[in-house]
Amino acid sequence: MFIERTSVGLDVHARSIAAAAIDGVTGELVKRRLAPAHDAVLEWMTRLPGPVAATYEAGPTGFGLARAIRASGVRCEVAAPSKIRRAAGERVKTDARDAVLLARLLRMDEIVSVRVPTVTQEAARDLVRAREDTRLDLMRVRHRISKLLLRHGHVYYGGKAWTGAHERWLRGIRFDPAGEGGGTRAAFDADLEAVDFAVARRDRLERAIGQLAADSEFTPVVARLCCLRGVSTLTGLALAVEIGDWTRFTGASIGAYLGLVPSEHSSGEARRQGGITKTGNPHARRLLIEAAWHHKPRYVVGATMRRRWDAAPPAARTRGHEGNQRLHHRWTRLAARNKTHTVANTAIARELAGWCWSLATLTD
Repeated sequence: MFIERTSVGLDVHARSIAAAAIDGVTGELVKRRLAPAHDAVLEWMTRLPGPVAATYEAGPTGFGLARAIRASGVRCEVAAPSKIRRAAGERVKTDARDAVLLARLLRMDEIVSVRVPTVTQEAARDLVRAREDTRLDLMRVRHRISKLLLRHGHVYYGGKAWTGAHERWLRGIRFDPAGEGGGTRAAFDADLEAVDFAVARRDRLERAIGQLAADSEFTPVVARLCCLRGVSTLTGLALAVEIGDWTRFTGASIGAYLGLVPSEHSSGEARRQGGITKTGNPHARRLLIEAAWHHKPRYVVGATMRRRWDAAPPAARTRGHEGNQRLHHRWTRLAARNKTHTVANTAIARELAGWCWSLATLTD
């Protein structure tokens, strides 16, 4: 509930900030264009009639400004851009108008806030996302190599690609200088070098992730999440840092937050459902979709799962075992109803999100 006297809207950009303040007593509207420095924003806000509350949209500039404002004792809300209501007929959009709109929405309690992570949580998130970027870079360069070789008639038949045998085969490929030219050889060597660099970078990041998962504030949550099939240390840490505060949700609402529920457009007696909404955190959603595939095969407690259970409390082991049984049973039932595998897997991922919430919020 808005109780402050002055509401401040900030339209934050890399090189400037458009600011607007509305005085709830006098009705005065003040507009300023500020430098994109925390000190400049705080100095301007101290001259406003207090108490003051501020808001700005989440974006590429991050959460540093919100932390600085909160540290000064001023309430600051970071607004979810997709939840900001704009007039349908509005055809003029400027930074100043956006700042005024934010100030008005804040005063009317119409701001849907996103969670501001701590500095430690944001650092861990940067680490796991850097590993994800490296994975994508590695996948792209491997695709480039395979397509280049296919164009020149070099196809590997010796088993799975990107194994030791496959890489030895790659190193032994010879190009005809007369027919294919030295340019093909140079491009091939450059892509092989890029693969080596990407693999080394990925391994270095995975070691750092392993160390963080083993000794940090996220360790207890990661240990509990790893009691589920498909959730390794990397996936568990990524889910822990992407979700952050699990207590914000329930077992039913976390699926909606991650965009794993069907979209719907119903009117009157007609009810129409479409694909999943794909709202919320795309990184966490992708991890759950990938983890859900592991629940399709028959459930057997192997050595790897037992090692993960040994690192978790007894209650988490019991809950994880129940979840693994339940999710495999759900896969079997959906397959028996001839559901498309991708549709079935998405349903399993939605339920898996609930089991992850159950384990993350479990008290020992």
